Amino acid sequence: MTKISAFGDSVLRGVVIDRETSDDSRIKYTFLQNNFTNLCADRLGMEIMNYGKFGSTVDTGEKMLGRHIASVRNSDCTLLEFGGNDCDYNWSAIADSPDSKHCPNNDPNTFSSKYRKLIASVRALGSKPVLLSLPPLDSDRFFLHVTRGMDPKRKNAVLRWLGGSVGTISTWHELYNLQLFKLGNVLDIPVIDITSAFLSRLNYRDYLCEDGIHPNEAGHSLIADAICSCIQVQPSFSLCL
Repeated sequence: MTKISAFGDSVLRGVVIDRETSDDSRIKYTFLQNNFTNLCADRLGMEIMNYGKFGSTVDTGEKMLGRHIASVRNSDCTLLEFGGNDCDYNWSAIADSPDSKHCPNNDPNTFSSKYRKLIASVRALGSKPVLLSLPPLDSDRFFLHVTRGMDPKRKNAVLRWLGGSVGTISTWHELYNLQLFKLGNVLDIPVIDITSAFLSRLNYRDYLCEDGIHPNEAGHSLIADAICSCIQVQPSFSLCL
């Protein structure tokens, strides 16, 4: 049986909003049993070890990899899914001081450099790295999510820092997605494009949770379809079969 180790953030882990316990004042999350790694494992007859962790960046990925060396060595492929937290900001700090300089968790160049190191670590352990692109986010809902609980003055401060448009959020997010495809091209690594699976839908927002960034159950099914299609059709994924 083909074995795959998977490292990433809450998207990989299958984190979704728990509608039963969430309300207007507080959002709570839960783990989706039918997440895309479980769906893929069932459909393709693979064993997928999901080491996804909420809030992970590429920095966390390197640490996670170090804790699961044996798993990676015994895996035919290692799936990597990072970027959604690397591009994120401290929104509360921005609201407090919108005229100051603010940096993301990892700027695009640092993100790319650290991802290269992570990929090299996977290869050194004898496993084939495979990158997963990012699902698109919904800027409107994501803005409401990160400014939840802020008074109008602070919300307007964040919006001003964004240049007056919440669309800046998705543009920035996509910049990191482009870095993934560049890495795949330069390092000759397969990149599974799940972004297009969302954008090809009439309204991709229907496949995201209310926070505008986590895929919902329908979104995870969409991701599973894209991954299974790539693995079954593209020759570059032959080692994953």
